[in-house]
Amino acid sequence: MEFTKAHATGNDFVMIADPAGGITLSPERVAQLCDRHLGVGADGLIRAVPAHAFDEGRDALEAVGLTSTEQAPLWFMDYRNGDGSIAEMCGNGVRAFAHFLLSNGYAELEDGGSLPVLTRGGLKTVQKVPEGYAIGMGIWSFIDPEMAAERASDSLVQAAGLEDPRPALSISMGNPHTVVALPDTASLQRLDLHQAPKVEPVPPHGTNVEFVVPAEPLVETGVGRVSMRVHERGVGETLSCGTGACAAAAAVRVWAAGDGVDTWKVGVPGGEVTVRFRARPDGAEEVELAGPAELVYTGTMH
Repeated sequence: MEFTKAHATGNDFVMIADPAGGITLSPERVAQLCDRHLGVGADGLIRAVPAHAFDEGRDALEAVGLTSTEQAPLWFMDYRNGDGSIAEMCGNGVRAFAHFLLSNGYAELEDGGSLPVLTRGGLKTVQKVPEGYAIGMGIWSFIDPEMAAERASDSLVQAAGLEDPRPALSISMGNPHTVVALPDTASLQRLDLHQAPKVEPVPPHGTNVEFVVPAEPLVETGVGRVSMRVHERGVGETLSCGTGACAAAAAVRVWAAGDGVDTWKVGVPGGEVTVRFRARPDGAEEVELAGPAELVYTGTMH
């Protein structure tokens, strides 16, 4: 079975093409492949499979009212965390997924056009932009709207390297995130994210935890800037997290910048991504994530 190693701002993935929908991967096999000492090594594994070719994909198609055929497949991003657990979505993974599809001739994307990608977190759209690829991430929302409205926080987070628990705000990007603000870069660098932070109360299906430091000044020429580190659920610390960058920018807007700043540069250990917010008539906000993606090498699994 052939695979490709890919990354998007350092968030790395084992990519597998399954055009016939016949590949079965157990959690143990995924964890073995993602092991950095005994396998290929990656934060997660992504299987590219036509949505019409398996039951979960057909259910996802029905949920969004679309069809897929062998002649015009809609590709499903079957994403697994590095420990083998199933995940709803991965923003960096969508960019790597799109680049993998386009580079191998499984899909086409004309200038000015868009490529639909089906995920467990819903339908996403991909466009080519100067930063690389821009992903329509859908809307963001509070996991606990009442607490968020009352306090702009809904939980406490304790992490190795922090003396005391810090207030945090939990945000859904189709998957759960809990965002913690820190006062300076030194505090961010002191964190030991080899250990999973403790979140109280923790969302029902666990959560990814982002630690953010606002730039000084926070906003320049209409663009906000923050730095971020992240501990991903089922993985550990990663060099980048796309949905986490979106959640981090959303949280900082709530805390500090209001709704007037719609473009954010989020610095992560693996590089930088751009997050943009667009208002909808119903009051919700669509989020777009933009950044690069690269294919590293291709090999064969035994």
